[in-house]
Amino acid sequence: MATSLNFRFIRHLWLFLAVAEEEHFGRAAERLGMSQPPLTEQIQALEQALGVRLFERNRRGTKLTPIGAAILPAVRKFADQLERLDLAVREAIAGQTGVLNIGAITSAMLGELPLLLRRLRLDHPGLTVSVREIDSVDAVPALETGELDLAFARLEGNLGPNIRSLPVAQDRLAVALQRDHPMATLPRIELASLANEDFVMFSRQVSPLSFDSMTAACRSHGFSPRILHHVRSAASQIAFVSWGQGVALVPSAFRKIAPENVVLRPLKEKVTVVTAAVAWNAARPNPIVEAAVALIGGGILPAAGPT
Repeated sequence: MATSLNFRFIRHLWLFLAVAEEEHFGRAAERLGMSQPPLTEQIQALEQALGVRLFERNRRGTKLTPIGAAILPAVRKFADQLERLDLAVREAIAGQTGVLNIGAITSAMLGELPLLLRRLRLDHPGLTVSVREIDSVDAVPALETGELDLAFARLEGNLGPNIRSLPVAQDRLAVALQRDHPMATLPRIELASLANEDFVMFSRQVSPLSFDSMTAACRSHGFSPRILHHVRSAASQIAFVSWGQGVALVPSAFRKIAPENVVLRPLKEKVTVVTAAVAWNAARPNPIVEAAVALIGGGILPAAGPT
C-alpha cells in the first residue's frame, strides 16, 4: 500500500487524531468546527486509502481498532512536528530570527527557566521561544531527534555520546506531611523514622534519577520505602499528601506551593538532589543554544560544571 503525502492526507490525519482523542464522532466534529457527516466520510476515505479499519463504533462511543491504536503515537508525533513547522514558517514571515524549542519539567518552569527566558529576550529580541512541559525521561530522546533544542529536567551522569548537561539547581530533601501528622511538630526528621510510613513518590518511568536517588537514600538508612502512589511531579506528591495519602520526600523549595494542611520539615541528614539540569545535543550546532549555555555557565543561573 502506497499513499502520497499531500494536504488532503494531512487533513485526514488531523481528523483521525481528533476522533481518537475525543472517542466520539460528534464531539470531534464540534471540536473541529464541522458537522458530523463530512467528518465520518473523510475518516472512511482515510480508511479506504490506508486499506485498514481505524475505528469501532458502538452505542457508548468510538474506540480505536488495534491498528488505529498502533498508528496513533506516530500521528501525534507528526502533528507536533507540523505545528512546529507552521510556527517556524509564520515566525520567519513575521521577521523573527529563529525558534528555540525548550522542554521543561514543572519545577523548572516555576524556577530556573523564567530567568533564562528574560535574558534571552533581551539579548535576542527577534527570537521566538516555544516551551512545552516534559517528563525528565523524555528529555534525552527529544534532544537526540531534534524535537527539543534545550531541556530542563532531572538529569545527571552519562547521557549519551552527544548529550551535554549542566546542573542548574540543587536542593536539600524535606519531608512533606499533613499538618496533623505526629512528626509535623518536629523541627527536623530523621530519615530512618519514616520506615513505616506510606510514601508518595515520582514514578521511575517519569524521572529515573529522582526515583533512584530517593530510594537509595532510604535504603542507606536501613529501609526500603513502601510506595503506595506513583505520580508525575513534586506538586502532585504534595497534593497526595494533602489528601492524607502518605508522606513524600520533596525539594525543600516546594514549601512555597504547599497548601495550609501540609508542612515541610527538613531532614536531619543532608540529602541533596539535582532538581534541574539543562541539557542539549552537542551534535546539533545552534548559536542560540550556545548563547543560552554560555549564559547559564556564566552565572545567570546557579550552575556547576558540565557533566
